[in-house]
Amino acid sequence: MPPPPRAPVDPRSIRADDLRYLLTVARARNRASAAAELGVDASTVTRRIRALERALGTRLLQQGAAGWSLTERGRAVAESAHPIEAAVERAVGAVAGGDQHLLRGNARVTAPDAFGACFVAPAMVRLRAAHPDLTVELLTATRELNLHQSGFDVAITLGVPANARLVSEPVSDYSLGLYAAQHYLAEHGTPETLDEIRSHPLIWYVDSLLQVGELDLDKHLPGVTPTLMSTNVFAQVAATRCGGGVGLLPAFVADRHGDLQRILPRAVDVRLTFSLAARRDRLASPTVLAIRDAVRAEVAGRRDELLPAVD
Repeated sequence: MPPPPRAPVDPRSIRADDLRYLLTVARARNRASAAAELGVDASTVTRRIRALERALGTRLLQQGAAGWSLTERGRAVAESAHPIEAAVERAVGAVAGGDQHLLRGNARVTAPDAFGACFVAPAMVRLRAAHPDLTVELLTATRELNLHQSGFDVAITLGVPANARLVSEPVSDYSLGLYAAQHYLAEHGTPETLDEIRSHPLIWYVDSLLQVGELDLDKHLPGVTPTLMSTNVFAQVAATRCGGGVGLLPAFVADRHGDLQRILPRAVDVRLTFSLAARRDRLASPTVLAIRDAVRAEVAGRRDELLPAVD
């Protein structure tokens, strides 16, 4: 027999503030942290979430190894709740006027490993210096953006994420080149052509785990197979500095190390793009706008690191 039809939801039974509780738990991924952000105890958070689930007649949160996350219906409800949270932020801003410490609460930013560490982290330090009541969570990994990831406010991605629920804009191009340790080149010789690169171990990502089309090695070095691989760019840099072979590395990371030498800079100068994305219904959030401005300001002051001159 088909399941009985769901009872209609009475909008009067839903408290708008309970939706803010849902968003806070989704971002924090545990109820204790959410309670601290909301200024209540954990039992209040539990009670408010359960009340919202009863009013809607469905489970909104589920617990996993990494903490609490939204169910499929929970994600749909959260998407609808973001404008309520943004409206509250605007109302506070209207009352606070020119208060420089306006931003508060939690903000979650996702970014690729290297860009997150080298550019987003210092940008967030400066943002928090201006808004000390704001708590920032920076999640770094080089992988395809997961829209089901709970509660991110801003995402820095490689390329342009293809999803109608996101609005994205380019932040900056950046350069990748071939690098090797000077002691490695002294022992094994410096490659003079692309064909000679094939006789050296190549250090790169684990393609089967990457799932980022822009980093498909065949697009940049056709016919070259990596022999030492890591999902983390800093591990790739370390392996290159240890003499493990030739690494295809972001210039803004590799050029920080004087013991690395760029090889064939004119023949191999890969240009990729970092984009900044946010959910369409969060674009007007003062927190999202402040994060965007902070990242763009950090990039504008250091663009020569991302796109160094090629000798």
